[in-house]
Amino acid sequence: MKIALLEDDPVFADLVTLWLEEAGFRVDHFRCGLDFVRKYPHEHYDLCIFDWGLPDMQGPDVMVSLKLRANKLPPLIFFTGHSEEQEIVSVLEAGADDYVVKPASRAILLARVNALLRRANTQPSSDLCLEFGPLKFDTKLRMASMDGEDFKLTDKEFDLALYFMKNEGILLSRSHLMQVVWGASPDIETRKVDVHVSHLRTKLKLTPEYGWKLTSIYQQGYRLERNNYP
Repeated sequence: MKIALLEDDPVFADLVTLWLEEAGFRVDHFRCGLDFVRKYPHEHYDLCIFDWGLPDMQGPDVMVSLKLRANKLPPLIFFTGHSEEQEIVSVLEAGADDYVVKPASRAILLARVNALLRRANTQPSSDLCLEFGPLKFDTKLRMASMDGEDFKLTDKEFDLALYFMKNEGILLSRSHLMQVVWGASPDIETRKVDVHVSHLRTKLKLTPEYGWKLTSIYQQGYRLERNNYP
């Protein structure tokens, strides 16, 4: 079985890799989130282990970026540096299947890895159709529709639209969207975000008369809101 390890501390990563390989797993180690996001569509992993804090992206942002690209994610364990209750709650609410507090022990990590892999083999697939008011998203066919009308979207338009829907009411910066949706450095030009947002407004009818408001916030980003849709 193959595990993806996302950890920026090389010493700790080498130790965890050793533990996992001695237990019979194959391990791909990544030091930054963007490298892993770019690699993920081309590899199959049975389980992922992410550090919560990374130099370029937070662990939860990496997870969200993966969800846009796959119908079902492998089990996910987060490393967290704190054992306080609120920190652990944040890890689990972000979508982790389990967590391990640093400094991790070999026995605990392997026990949780094996437990998650057993559980993953008995879980049904997640829903492939998501609904947001009148809009429906088929994540298998990667199509959007409303009231029986299908909308033809590019892959990135689909990913961007779904991310907006899942983060309704939240201000999303252009640099954040570049990282999560495109898996690209936020330092490159972000005009493509503006172009894709413009396309979505037109294609998905994200306008007040159809119950939505996709607003550009000057020098900050975009926010999608319901507009009193019944």
